[in-house]
Amino acid sequence: MKLEPPSAIGASFYDVFRSIDSNSLTNGLVATVFAVTGPVAIILSVASSAGLEKNIVNTWIFAAFGIGGLLTLVLSYLYRQPLAMAWTMPGAALLVSSLGHLTFSEAVGAFLVSGLMMVLLGISGLARWLMEKFPSNIVMAMVAGVFLPFGLNLITGFANTPLISGVAIFSFVVTSVFSRIGRYTPPMLSALVSGIIAAALVGKGPVIPDEMPWLAEPTIITPIFSIDAMIELVAPLVISVIAVQNMQGVSVLKTVGYNAPINVLTVVCGYGSLLMGMFGCVPTCITGPANAILVSSGKKGTHYLGAMLFGFLFALVGLFSPLLIETATSMPRDFILVLGGLAMLPVLTSAFSSAFSFERSSRLSDFAAIITFLVTVSDISIFNIASPFWGLVFGSIIYFSSRISLLR
Repeated sequence: MKLEPPSAIGASFYDVFRSIDSNSLTNGLVATVFAVTGPVAIILSVASSAGLEKNIVNTWIFAAFGIGGLLTLVLSYLYRQPLAMAWTMPGAALLVSSLGHLTFSEAVGAFLVSGLMMVLLGISGLARWLMEKFPSNIVMAMVAGVFLPFGLNLITGFANTPLISGVAIFSFVVTSVFSRIGRYTPPMLSALVSGIIAAALVGKGPVIPDEMPWLAEPTIITPIFSIDAMIELVAPLVISVIAVQNMQGVSVLKTVGYNAPINVLTVVCGYGSLLMGMFGCVPTCITGPANAILVSSGKKGTHYLGAMLFGFLFALVGLFSPLLIETATSMPRDFILVLGGLAMLPVLTSAFSSAFSFERSSRLSDFAAIITFLVTVSDISIFNIASPFWGLVFGSIIYFSSRISLLR
């Protein structure tokens, strides 16, 4: 057993309230709004293409948000770090092609086996060992490539909704430039509030449907363990969690000085995948974009408060998914993308700086980072495995080749 012990055993909730920080709480709210909209669209797209029944979709969303929120709440409190847990979006994207010839029950069987494999990797300590072997500039080049589209959404979102997004961006810039204003009204909070007000004034504000159930009614999905599903899905799912999603989240935390409990998180992702999988949800992971938003502002040591708020709101989304999902998605999608882009600016700055400083002794090392970045943003898929993984693979091959050549 090589599991990292929690840092807050026996800590009182008084410490939590004493550390409340407006920036962190704002980031928690923005991260929730951002994570509830785009990812839900992925679930609905997969469900539509596979012809899944409505009760299965509701169960999936309940597990993804409800269970992920509870895991975030507990882990962030125990480790005093922003440890936002969700579900693997690349893993969900795999299902678009797989469910054309596999049943959903066969996919659920693969979810459960993937969870078991992650538990073993975490308990053995192999997860941390594997992550630590990756060179930091290669990892940050991958992170830059993954988050670049979110930053670009800031531009496209503004182009599509210039009034609403323009108001939000203007508020963000003003409160960022004038520190006296930003001290009392954090930039992300001013962007969120002003954008919602602008959307409401033009008739595009949040809408609560009249007739619909409020509470989720989850159903346990009976798994089928087929060889075809194991071969096609298990390895890509585990890779998408550990080598892509978790590495993004851990790398983001590392840039602001946090030492994430990698082995514990891998075990939790494994057990979480077993639990979520029973309700038809793809495996659990650390969410890179949400963690990036959570650490985008505020002081180190208070970011976990935003993560706890994120976890609480996430759990509520799962519980009240029929109501809250419809309300959140009624806001203009481009406005949500703009909010995410604004929150990603500090993370993108840090990622590009770490990946492309060009101050290393080997030119091949710098070349490896560029290749990693280009492959990641290419959005290629080989063997149903997404481009961030292949960016790491090709970049690491070049990097370690340069290390070997220097030893000769």
